[in-house]
Amino acid sequence: MHDLIKVTLPGGREARYPRGTTAGEVLRDWGKVPFGEILAARVDGRLVDLSSPLMEDTSVEPLTFGDLEGREIYWHSSAHILAQAVQQLFPEAKLGIGPAIREGFYYDFDVPEPFSEEDLGRIEERMREIIRQDLPFIREEVPRPEAIRLMSERKEKYKVELLEEDIEEETVSLYRQGEFVDLCRGPHVPSTGYIKAVKLLSVAGAYWKGDERRPMLQRIYGISFPSQEELEEFLRRREEVERRDHRRLGKQLDLFSIQEEGGPGLVYWHPKGARIRTIIEDFWRREHYRRGYELVYTPHIAKVELWERSGHMAWFKESMFPPMEVEEQGYLLKPMNCPFHILMYKSKTRSYRDLPIRWAELGTVYRYERSGVLQGMLRVRGFTQDDAHIFCRPDQLEDEILGVLDLAEFMLTTFGYTEYEVELSVRDPEAKEKYIGDDAVWEQAEEALIRALEQKGWSYSRREGEAKFYGPAIDIKMLDALGRGWQGPTIQVDFNEPERFDVTYIGEDGAEHRVVMVHRTVLGSMERFVGGLIEHYGGAFPAWLAPVQVVVIPITDAQVPYAHEIGRRLLEEDFRAEVDDRNERVGYKIREAELQKVPYMLVVGKREVAEGTVSVRKRGEGDIGRMNPEEFIDRLREEVEAKL
Repeated sequence: MHDLIKVTLPGGREARYPRGTTAGEVLRDWGKVPFGEILAARVDGRLVDLSSPLMEDTSVEPLTFGDLEGREIYWHSSAHILAQAVQQLFPEAKLGIGPAIREGFYYDFDVPEPFSEEDLGRIEERMREIIRQDLPFIREEVPRPEAIRLMSERKEKYKVELLEEDIEEETVSLYRQGEFVDLCRGPHVPSTGYIKAVKLLSVAGAYWKGDERRPMLQRIYGISFPSQEELEEFLRRREEVERRDHRRLGKQLDLFSIQEEGGPGLVYWHPKGARIRTIIEDFWRREHYRRGYELVYTPHIAKVELWERSGHMAWFKESMFPPMEVEEQGYLLKPMNCPFHILMYKSKTRSYRDLPIRWAELGTVYRYERSGVLQGMLRVRGFTQDDAHIFCRPDQLEDEILGVLDLAEFMLTTFGYTEYEVELSVRDPEAKEKYIGDDAVWEQAEEALIRALEQKGWSYSRREGEAKFYGPAIDIKMLDALGRGWQGPTIQVDFNEPERFDVTYIGEDGAEHRVVMVHRTVLGSMERFVGGLIEHYGGAFPAWLAPVQVVVIPITDAQVPYAHEIGRRLLEEDFRAEVDDRNERVGYKIREAELQKVPYMLVVGKREVAEGTVSVRKRGEGDIGRMNPEEFIDRLREEVEAKL
């Protein structure tokens, strides 16, 4: 009996197996999930191949494509098949890395010439051949020097670099399928035949290790699924994502642009985009004043010494633009607004009666993002945060966090986001040296955030290692019309900056006490928020947000004066209206307004002029009948005030 081990199965059932039995053999016996659907296993919390032997008492759970980790294993295995196919067709190709990503996988290759669309088709077909061969994924563990020798013989210089510079373990794992060998931690699916449906999606350039000073590699993106039906559904959804892409719609609707001549990652707001932003900002300001905030403005630059004192130079330097020198003094573009608000707070002595102080700012900040990660309005180098800082007493902290959560919820639902995911970002307990402040301060901050979430009744996931360097945070991801998450509100407790700047108040006892500081945004950045809104609505903004709410369309030149009269009445009522008096056919004008996703079109012809009415067309519904202008104005006002 001493050669038997105890294995705990899902549901708590225990069984005895000979030492060395594989995880796959145990799960085949278990039989609660069809064995062909099991991709890998979780053994005492570790992800392992089904061929992994069990050597001691342990727990075993199956991983399928329905599990997040199962999908990652499936897609990572698909990346290995992609790499094998590329090297069979292009023997000179050198391997970079090939991870699973949020949806699918990619692999980076160093090749003499960029891949073409025709190349992708050939590679995809070769992948299917490898899948039909049903090659087993075989794990080997070797000493690191042996792995370096093997990769050197295969002239895989990027793998050698990883082994020499980035991997510290003395024993590393390799995976083989057929003649192909790759450096990989695993696990993988049992064989290539487990991948049932695959599609290569695109190819793009990517710098090695994301460093523009390093070689540009070719990155092939792909996706795979256990069935052709799932793949086809994904491709249909992807077409919808592309249809909603804010970069395409931004150009079509003339909302914004990125001018490379002016610099990458810097957004130019065109008049219609600026109108949307102004509507959002005006609403934001009114709501903040209503909830007890005061608005402030601060400079765009400050002395280097300020950022040294705040800790940004030590902890955030790689994301800051280089200093500029003025009168032998170094200045930096601000990456954040918080030190400025702290300086204003310290401009005079504050009493406990003054607290809480809530200061908000639509402050433009600048961060150096690598060119390879810039993405339209979603990842930029200059952006305007709807930033605020709350200075409060410790006994006020929980109520202030709850107030921010209430405001964030109100703002999100107003803009059409009814579902969201909440994350509590905390320190990596194994890397505390990356963060400012002692354990007691961090624990106090985390507890305050948790209590507020519990009082709100919100479920959340705990994300270790995701906290900023100076404090834990609540991060809320808005789920858009396609179920995708967008980073939005952030609430961060900070006991560290007040200590670094000696931010205090005079308490009821007449003594100085350290203030507690809360950093927060409820929209995030205006650029990312508007970019996300474009995709959420597919460019078809509700009437209260639309840059043009109404287009008045005369049928012939004879109705142009009446059309302009209607346009003036709408403008006087504070609606955003235009008159399309071009010498074009009425059908063409209607199609143009539909392409511009205008909520309402008022068509006026001979009959409308005679009756003093307008013929109303609503986006998505078509003709909804004639009505007098006052009736239409009342309808539109009701819709705008309700923010429908």
